[in-house]
Amino acid sequence: MKLRSKIRLSLIAGVTALAACVGTVAAAGPAPHPAAAPSRLDPARLRTAMDAVHRAGVPGVFGEVRDAGRTWRGASGVADLATGRPVSPDMRQRVGSITKTFTAAAVMQQVERGRIRLDAPVGAYLPDLVPGERGRRITVRMLLNNTSGIPDYIAYAFPSLQRNSPASLDDNRFREFRPEELIALGLAAPPEGEPGGPTGVYSNTNWLLLGRLLERVTGTTAERYITRHVIERAGLRHTGFPDGPTIDGPHPRMYESLWGLLEPPRDYSVYNMSWTGTGAALVSTMDDLNRFYARLLDGGIVSRSSLAQMQRTVPVRALDGTMIEYGLGLHKVVLPGCGTFWGHDGTVWGAGTISLTRADGGRQMSVAVNLQRWNARSAEGATQPHPVDTALKSLYDRSLCDA
Repeated sequence: MKLRSKIRLSLIAGVTALAACVGTVAAAGPAPHPAAAPSRLDPARLRTAMDAVHRAGVPGVFGEVRDAGRTWRGASGVADLATGRPVSPDMRQRVGSITKTFTAAAVMQQVERGRIRLDAPVGAYLPDLVPGERGRRITVRMLLNNTSGIPDYIAYAFPSLQRNSPASLDDNRFREFRPEELIALGLAAPPEGEPGGPTGVYSNTNWLLLGRLLERVTGTTAERYITRHVIERAGLRHTGFPDGPTIDGPHPRMYESLWGLLEPPRDYSVYNMSWTGTGAALVSTMDDLNRFYARLLDGGIVSRSSLAQMQRTVPVRALDGTMIEYGLGLHKVVLPGCGTFWGHDGTVWGAGTISLTRADGGRQMSVAVNLQRWNARSAEGATQPHPVDTALKSLYDRSLCDA
């Protein structure tokens, strides 16, 4: 089994699989625009589906679903296994790669101002980080849609994963990484393909480069720029980059199983997030995520033309080998009978989150769990089915499609 499959940091494949699971909805036709029909939210069914995720083995799950002006918020299970403290819908969560949409929006704002050109070589902006022919061939757009061919650095920043050991997770808990050293790890690895190839490969290295690009053209840190011009513009009150290893405000503990290598699962809610920075370090709430994607898709964060660029997708191979449709910091998920959804998912050690919004803005779902990599693996390294997988698919199904 390839290492990249082992260190998968994404949940979106589970939602993509929903396309094969919504036959009961398909006959109903496309979801109506919110102005054309009343809300179809069914709180009882949503609550039942969320409870099933907890019963299947996730300590705590919480989320928010919006439809036609109505909002449902729910939570099931515990935030802390030791104390039994319950999880609640308004808790803050490390949202992982959902951060990438925020970073992409910030880059597109600079494109609108003429400070960045999407199809300019990245070496023109960052010659010290991506020198030579590589810097001349890889464009900003290729970083944003993961077609740069630059490998992901995580396997090298957490080397024990190559030995099926969780030791690196503890070794790095309080380590302060510099973006440059992580970028160097990715660039030193064998390329994943030719720049601009027809199929991309998901890589966190791209997103640290985009963070450095933002710093070069704005004269401030990427985190400050994103906070002022994306997070504050969207009116988000509970979203931000952490300034230390802890999370401010109510939040769940975050339990990592690492495919059964950590038994019982270990709490990684206290962690230095410098290992992922502008690729996956944000903390947010489910309410804020729904607000953000609604505002983005309505043209409130970037211009309509920039949004159209963000929604130009290419096939990208995710870290588990599945194929996804990826734009510039946005996933596209098409569910027959339910519509086309845009958003992102994300995981870090112990925490998983997904946020999807229907193209017309009428239906939204943001869901968080405080357990990750719960599937055991076979002797060959293949992940084994787990009841959590089925329960999450059912929750996503009911949240997005009312099935």
